[in-house]
Order: sequence, then C-alpha cells, then structure tokens
Amino acid sequence: QVQLVESGGGLVQAGGSLRLSCSASGQTFSINTKGWFRQAPGKEREFVADISWTGGTINYADSVKGRFTISRDNAKNMVYLQMDSVKSEDTAVYYCAGCTIVVGKSCVKYAYWGQGTQVTVWS
Repeated sequence: QVQLVESGGGLVQAGGSLRLSCSASGQTFSINTKGWFRQAPGKEREFVADISWTGGTINYADSVKGRFTISRDNAKNMVYLQMDSVKSEDTAVYYCAGCTIVVGKSCVKYAYWGQGTQVTVWS
C-alpha cells in the first residue's frame, strides 16, 4: 500500500502563487507516474498535470498550461505543483495521485490517491 498526503493548500489572491506538496510513504516503488487532479464544487474531478518517474514526460491540462509547474524529487518521495498566476477558476480540492500502470507515455491506472488539499482563490 501507498499513502499520499498533500499539503500547501490555502487561500491565495488571484494572480498570486501557491505551492502544493505531496509526500508518499509505504510501497512507493510501485508508483511510476505521479499526477495532480482537482475537483471544484459541483464538478467532476479533472486532470491537472502529471510527471513520469524520470521527469522526462510531463503533461498539463490546457487550463493550467503556462501557469502551473509539476516537479518531483524521487529521493524524498515528493511531488510538487507550483501554481502561479492563479485564477478564481483554480479554486478546488487538489488531489495527488500515484500511477501504477503506464502504457507508452500515459498513465492508465491511478491506484493511489491522497485526501486532498483545498485551494481557494479570492479576488
């Protein structure tokens, strides 16, 4: 089993920045790609970004491209999401996820999820 714990959420003014962190513990060797998802009130959970084990493959949702940056530190079992130029529509609960099955350059199974951290953007 793997445990994922997010941190760094909070209140941020529109146009500002926030950095989310996700720590992994347990059988972390089973995780390849790591990703961030979010769920806004009344909406379905949506993909934000993911990063492969080596960091060589990174994907972003169009809505965050150019504003958010995902990174990871495998030695520390951490993955980060740097959020810059945030907008009100970025308000959501952000979830860290661990992928266990990758086909080609895409994750086909996110088997592990954190509990989420709330990000609220005010203007």
